[in-house]
Amino acid sequence: MKNKNKEIMNMISKKNIKVSMGNRSGMSYLDDPIRLAFSLSRYKFVAKMFEGFDSVLEIGAGDGFKSPIIGQFCKKLTLSDIEKENMSEFNRIKVKNFDYIINDFTKKKIAKKFDGIYSLDVLEHIHKKKENVFIKNLKNSLKTHGSLIIGMPSLESQKYASKWSKLGHINCKTKKELKKLLHRYFNNVYMFSMNDEVLHTGFDSMSHYILAIANSKK
Repeated sequence: MKNKNKEIMNMISKKNIKVSMGNRSGMSYLDDPIRLAFSLSRYKFVAKMFEGFDSVLEIGAGDGFKSPIIGQFCKKLTLSDIEKENMSEFNRIKVKNFDYIINDFTKKKIAKKFDGIYSLDVLEHIHKKKENVFIKNLKNSLKTHGSLIIGMPSLESQKYASKWSKLGHINCKTKKELKKLLHRYFNNVYMFSMNDEVLHTGFDSMSHYILAIANSKK
């Protein structure tokens, strides 16, 4: 076993393997590493739901540090964000060589269509007046039978949120509210809850985080 470990360490040393975190992920790790662990578990859920998909798009990718979890399971992953600074951070840390685009989905869709689109911790930052345009543009960026995953903090969780989180969380929802919104554009919507890293279908009002999987209409 000692010889095996030494062999592995020698291999790592020869390849000069280094992994950097972007500013956002680094700040999250330093400020609240447990919260980062929760976020990574949400990415794992999406990865397993989209396993084997030919093309997947992430909305609100930030610096892209967590995105390789999805890229491990799909054939082609594209990242997107509205801030050029985040794309610059992604290019700086160079975790993986994914495509990265800048687009504001509250204003327009993109021409390319995907088998799967996911957006984690984004919708709660979008003003309610723009949410329908946002969801419609995501739907129009999906292939005919594509799937969308939306994840966000529940409305009930906000009484436990920090002051800084509450400033940005302008549109949190209950599970019923998120499901109702998505049903305007999708035939089937499946709802899940998360508390810490645990995924469940338990009592809605005790769900700290909510996830929805929606299948596209024709």
